[in-house]
Amino acid sequence: MNKTPLTIAGAEKLRGELQRLKSLERPKVIAAIADARSHGDLSENAEYDAARERQAFIEGRIGEIERKLANAQIIDPKRLDANGRCVFGATVDLEDQESGEAVSYQIVGEDEADIKVGKISVNSPIARALIGKCAGDVAQFQAPGGIREYEVLDVRYE
Repeated sequence: MNKTPLTIAGAEKLRGELQRLKSLERPKVIAAIADARSHGDLSENAEYDAARERQAFIEGRIGEIERKLANAQIIDPKRLDANGRCVFGATVDLEDQESGEAVSYQIVGEDEADIKVGKISVNSPIARALIGKCAGDVAQFQAPGGIREYEVLDVRYE
């Protein structure tokens, strides 16, 4: 199976969620199931059904996170030496060619992406257009509103 890139911060976030699910959520739902069982007839016990559903969700999420971490290629952006090129983990300062607006994005893995905090998925159209570009280059990509162009102002590895 292919390795999935993940930053150190993204891996820590997943590990934290995994720890919370295993140490807090799993015991809580097991106790809820036991409590619901004590109420008698399970065939018409909505509490029991809800607790079992929650347990299935938690166990599924634990398995998903464990698979992601097992297949992760953890990358420390501070250790990158890409000669000023946009690569996974890099933070890129851009200028919208149409509006002149300056933006900054870090290229991260799928699970880490959050546009509100300036983190874009490595698989997004803009990130794919930026990969390999240096300061001064123009990246062009297809956005929902049409073709967009951004000039790369700076590439940082932080």
